[in-house]
Amino acid sequence: MSVSCRYAAQSCVRQLRTTAARTPLRTSSAVALQRRYNSTETSPKISAIVDQISQLTLLETADLVASLKSRLNIPDLPVGGFAAAAAPAAAPAAVEEAEDAAPAAAEKTLFSVKLMAFDAGAKPKVIKEVKNLLGLSLVDSKKFVESAPKLMKESVPKDEAEKIVATMKELGATVVME
Repeated sequence: MSVSCRYAAQSCVRQLRTTAARTPLRTSSAVALQRRYNSTETSPKISAIVDQISQLTLLETADLVASLKSRLNIPDLPVGGFAAAAAPAAAPAAVEEAEDAAPAAAEKTLFSVKLMAFDAGAKPKVIKEVKNLLGLSLVDSKKFVESAPKLMKESVPKDEAEKIVATMKELGATVVME
């Protein structure tokens, strides 16, 4: 949490505490809420669950969270901090948008291009092309090509990645799009 968000949260808490101290709680629900807020007592059932969870390893805890999310139908929401907590009413709309975006996200748009191998006779051509593509010096390009298999580029759009693969295959190199 950034410093400004933390400061805003602390000032909100201070404001609520001073307001609550000045105004008497009159309704029974407000009294119950105040008791629950100030209470350090928990039921034995809750205490037992907390004890069991605290003894889990990190991997077991991650499995527990995943199981609870799937059983309770809780969507994965990005961590947004203070602003995300202020907009819980927008969650149903976000779920519908996520369902619509799921088929579009299934198609991969960014790829990694990896040099797997090359023909010995085509080595100079491959070195020159790697030099041009990656902007390396001739010596660095030679070391790069000789250390194949090696990742050439990451997060490349599909059309550019296909162009790189086609160019390298023409020169005699084996290149893979991942």
